[in-house]
Amino acid sequence: MTTIGTFLIRLPSPIGRLELTSDAERILSLSIEHDGHLPLEDTPESPSPLLERAATQLAEYFAGTRTVFDLPVTPSGGSAFQRGVWQRLSELGFGEVTSYGELGRSLGRPGSGRAVGGAVGANPVPILIGCHRVLAADRRITGYSGGSGVPTKVWLLDHEGIEHRS
Repeated sequence: MTTIGTFLIRLPSPIGRLELTSDAERILSLSIEHDGHLPLEDTPESPSPLLERAATQLAEYFAGTRTVFDLPVTPSGGSAFQRGVWQRLSELGFGEVTSYGELGRSLGRPGSGRAVGGAVGANPVPILIGCHRVLAADRRITGYSGGSGVPTKVWLLDHEGIEHRS
């Protein structure tokens, strides 16, 4: 285990290296390499059976042979509102898309698109909780906080066959 009380593993992917953390029971975070760096890159890896399973499922996802993740995921941190947004995102399946406005309305918060966008951007477990599946109402990409930003989101959307506008 790492000094922060979690397990840690890194793996290659078509969108850059990934770094996953977990406790003994659930995935806590997934980071996508940004400018050649990962948040815990100076921390030695400490694999676990759960993280090995996650690595296998992510490799299958990137290979196009997996569309559903079968992993216990509990994002670390976040406000009650953010956790509500992340829960809704976790219900979106492979190739499904929603808008920031639709997400806000589904939470009983119409007109909260900006707050929803902030919560989507703060998702600590991208890909496993599909924050890349949120677009503007006109299917425009308005940003992405993971990896290389918009190019990473474009790759993920294209991989899942989700139509979008840049």
